[in-house]
Amino acid sequence: MLPNLKKKMANSLDQPQVEQYLLSKPETSLYYPFGDDVKVFSVKNKMFATIAHGSTAKSANTSDEAKTHFWMNLKCDPDEAEMLRDIFSAVIPGYHMNKSQWNSIILDGSIPQGEIKRMMDSSYMLVVSKMTKKDQQSILAHL
Repeated sequence: MLPNLKKKMANSLDQPQVEQYLLSKPETSLYYPFGDDVKVFSVKNKMFATIAHGSTAKSANTSDEAKTHFWMNLKCDPDEAEMLRDIFSAVIPGYHMNKSQWNSIILDGSIPQGEIKRMMDSSYMLVVSKMTKKDQQSILAHL
């Protein structure tokens, strides 16, 4: 493997690390409402992330190489969603989601781990912010 690619991948998160990070969030559960190929992460039954292999995105307008990686959908503020798409080529409009409020992140090693964690945290908090005050308090007490 080329040294630059090794370094690039070492500073990013892979699919198992992403799943572990998502599941570490308070009140998070994993389920499969769309079949065994799509993992859905929710907080108090409200979806904030999905992970699937890119090969499941048959109709997506992306390169064949992008479809060899895992993809993660995350909820996002619409303005931030556009900005992230401009900055990172591995961030595209949410596949099979509301494209103004969701991004698909291709886990190809090109996005720094800190940025991926920030995007996951933001998605989680966007969903929590729409919950009742009581539910928000029970979740935020564990952060």
